[in-house]
Amino acid sequence: MDDVMVSIIVPVYKQAQYLDETLQSVLNQSFTNWECIIVSDGSPDNTEEVAEKWTTKDNRYKYFYQQNAGVSSARNLGIKNASGKYILPLDADDIIATEYVSLAMDAFDKNELLKLVYCQAEKFGEETGKLKLIPYSLYDLCDHNMIFCTAFYKKMDWELIGGYDEKMLEGLEDWEFWIALLKNGGAVKCLDYTGFHYRFKKVSRSKAIQTAQKESLNRYIKQKHSDFFLNSFDTINKYRMDLEYKLASEKFVINLFAKKILGFAIFSRPQIKLPLKISDK
Repeated sequence: MDDVMVSIIVPVYKQAQYLDETLQSVLNQSFTNWECIIVSDGSPDNTEEVAEKWTTKDNRYKYFYQQNAGVSSARNLGIKNASGKYILPLDADDIIATEYVSLAMDAFDKNELLKLVYCQAEKFGEETGKLKLIPYSLYDLCDHNMIFCTAFYKKMDWELIGGYDEKMLEGLEDWEFWIALLKNGGAVKCLDYTGFHYRFKKVSRSKAIQTAQKESLNRYIKQKHSDFFLNSFDTINKYRMDLEYKLASEKFVINLFAKKILGFAIFSRPQIKLPLKISDK
């Protein structure tokens, strides 16, 4: 296809049983100027068989294979071979709603400052219901990730960042990527539309991360993006100092008022002696 607008990247590792449903959700999109790049990350199941069925059905589907190297590597391979201006990662067991791509493209058209577009989300599978998302802020991003991987961004920004970090094999690669994408500025929009459906399973990669691994990954991210975390710390510290100054000033004013009008200082905690017993008269 010429002038592809959106490249949807689907890495697969031991998820062939869900792949048909995921790729069907791509086919169902009301926005049609897309390509879907399926990347087998050395998947030992029948991923290739499922993928070839879709590449035969519709030439917008493309298939690549690599030796197992992790989801970051698989995404990078797919994006390297992508023709689209915009990228949408999609895990092989999740699905997207029919208007998600269309609404995201409208958002980018209306605001050239946008770097990232995502949406409301729901759970399905072992759990159902709305996926509760903490609203995005750059301030909060320094503490935790609040954006799932299936969000839109520009391929040129992926190139500037240097892609997903392929050293992060155990997880948290999305958080690291969003920090790299957004730490120097750029607008983010969350669509008021449930466009992403996240499959909950009893066993998943995110659930399998041990506490020690998370701590190690956190240290790695904070070292790699020390500029971002130091700037965030400076912002937090300045806010704390401003707040303490304001509180101290308010206490001073209240104390002065209390001394003049009431005859004692509220914040000095004076010892006021009361009679042990009040007699009735």
